[in-house]
Amino acid sequence: MPARRTAASAAAVFLISTVALAGCSGGGAKKSAADAAAPAGATGTSPLQNPDGTKPGLAPLTSPGDRKAGRDLVAKVATAAAGPKDGYDRNEFGPAWTDNVDGVPGGHNNCDTRNDLLARDGRAVERKDGSACVVTAMTINDPYTGKTVQWTKQQASKIQIDHVMPLSYDWQMGASRWDKAKRVQIANDPLNLIPADGSQNAAKGDSGPAAWLPADPAIRCAYVVRFAQVSLKYQLPVTEADKKAMLQQCDG
Repeated sequence: MPARRTAASAAAVFLISTVALAGCSGGGAKKSAADAAAPAGATGTSPLQNPDGTKPGLAPLTSPGDRKAGRDLVAKVATAAAGPKDGYDRNEFGPAWTDNVDGVPGGHNNCDTRNDLLARDGRAVERKDGSACVVTAMTINDPYTGKTVQWTKQQASKIQIDHVMPLSYDWQMGASRWDKAKRVQIANDPLNLIPADGSQNAAKGDSGPAAWLPADPAIRCAYVVRFAQVSLKYQLPVTEADKKAMLQQCDG
């Protein structure tokens, strides 16, 4: 028996299981990984065309019209001073990559958030034999460096899932006052999650755009637009310095 199966066969199995489960799903159920995994080209999807984060990847915003639209969206973001980190703990946002999350795409689909995101953004996805969920190999475009990466589960840390608005940042900007369920949402919302180069994710830490931006300058406007989309969805402000840096990335 082959150790791995192709993405096409895995997607078919997953689609069948999703249909079977549809009658048990509530209105907040998300698209299946099979539906979300179709690539939108090697460079991913424009954030302006991906307001819920269910489409793969992150594409640069290059045209003057798109960059203006990016600036206009960033301009809507509220600002505030950062609060203290006191009390922050990763566990305040629920178990890492839990599938037990309501109100965001991918929740309760019998696959954890990390594997949902790998399947969303990967191409030529292979899954563990007997599993419709666990990704074992893929090709992925890393939007933060612009490089194409051949990834396997044996080198799991090579691609990590970045929280665009870091959870500690969220905590300082208002999430400390939320109930636990809402914190679990933002931690597992595909809008706030991008698979990216592990060293880039480690270098970013809990920084906002004034302190850290992706290595590839071409993606920076798209990155701050995604940051703004998360900010607006969850009504979380950013610091004045971060908003200024965000506008600058889209020529503002």
